[in-house]
Amino acid sequence: MPQRRPWYATLYVQVLIAIVVGIFIGRFFPKAGIALKPLGDGFVSLIRMMIAPVIFCVVVQGIASMSDLKKVGTVGVKALVYFEIVSTVALIAGILVAKILHPGSGLNIDPATLDPKTAATFVTHAKEAGFIAFLLGFIPRTFVDALAGGAVPQVLLISILTGFAISRMGEAGQRATRAIELANKVVFGIIRIIVKAAPLGALGGMAFTVGSYGLNSLSSLLKLIGTFYLTSILFIVIIFGAIAYGVGFSIFRFLAFIKDELLIVLGTSSSETVLPDMMQKLERLGASRSVVGLVFPTGYVFNTDGTNIYLTLAVLFLAQATNTHLSLAQEGAILLFALIASKGGSGVTGTGFVTLAAILAAVPSIPVQSLAILLGVEKFMSECRALTNVIGNGVATLVVSRWEGELDVPRMRAIMADSADSPPENGGAPATDHS
Repeated sequence: MPQRRPWYATLYVQVLIAIVVGIFIGRFFPKAGIALKPLGDGFVSLIRMMIAPVIFCVVVQGIASMSDLKKVGTVGVKALVYFEIVSTVALIAGILVAKILHPGSGLNIDPATLDPKTAATFVTHAKEAGFIAFLLGFIPRTFVDALAGGAVPQVLLISILTGFAISRMGEAGQRATRAIELANKVVFGIIRIIVKAAPLGALGGMAFTVGSYGLNSLSSLLKLIGTFYLTSILFIVIIFGAIAYGVGFSIFRFLAFIKDELLIVLGTSSSETVLPDMMQKLERLGASRSVVGLVFPTGYVFNTDGTNIYLTLAVLFLAQATNTHLSLAQEGAILLFALIASKGGSGVTGTGFVTLAAILAAVPSIPVQSLAILLGVEKFMSECRALTNVIGNGVATLVVSRWEGELDVPRMRAIMADSADSPPENGGAPATDHS
């Protein structure tokens, strides 16, 4: 029996320690914390450079190995239906919580005192974004440009087309599939090397966040931050918990199983940093490679539950903070527009803020310059959005796998139980069995 590694050698412990150290440095040595920003940026960049190869290899191999190509369409439709339902619930949750807790009441902010130039950049991006632009954004300039740019929608498109093409090539297609499988192993081998730097990335990211914005800057908006985090936690426990129960697993066991990835997201404020590891872990739980490859990356485009909660909560917060009265009709319009805008803004830099600006532009009674109120806490809000998005996409993948009859529930429960009862013996690195 292999000897278990000491507790300090496991990845999630190292990342947790790095986060605590990062907060300490940022709080007491802010200049040093800001100077550590390249550590976080470097780790995020290393992971991002592998996202396109991971999605391409996994999706192509999954589709090419399917005997029934109609299944691809079936899985896609089921995933999109699930995404739309849960995303709508997330938007409604943001509205309900804002109306119950009134996080913006009492701030009495005069919009005339805010600098409209502060939000001008986000408003410009919001005008450029839209549902049609979002759809056209799936099409890269060239095949290679999609892989070079790394935009998830574009990589998904060329991966699906390549998978279908290979599946129709007969014996030659089988050889191509084996080549893709070998490339897949190389890609994940690189990721296992990169992920060892996760503690440094988390330290740099957290030190920069606290050093730049400071804990004192949160005081005036503490109620909004607390409300958003509380809403997200309740959404995870109640909504995702109920969905998980229906599928056959405990949401708390699932959270324990992906604790390494959640800590990395917390430290880097980016959900992209764990996309490769999450796809591997979902396969370990028994979800088929084809379903994981189609559903999980697609969720980054269509299933941003954390962002959806933030959108409606933030809009109503700004209305309350500026003493802007909204009628039920206006709140309904906000919900409907957010349903579209939350999809159209996916994949745009600063997605949450850009989409929020688009919604405010559609509701002229709320001054667009009020966006400036949120700039100081955007980094702290983005962490919670990213965490909720990752958890939601993980649950969605397992749900669709169960609907397809391709999820070994007893195996999934056993793996989750083992993960919750004891730390991983391989230092937190994901398993590499792709056979």
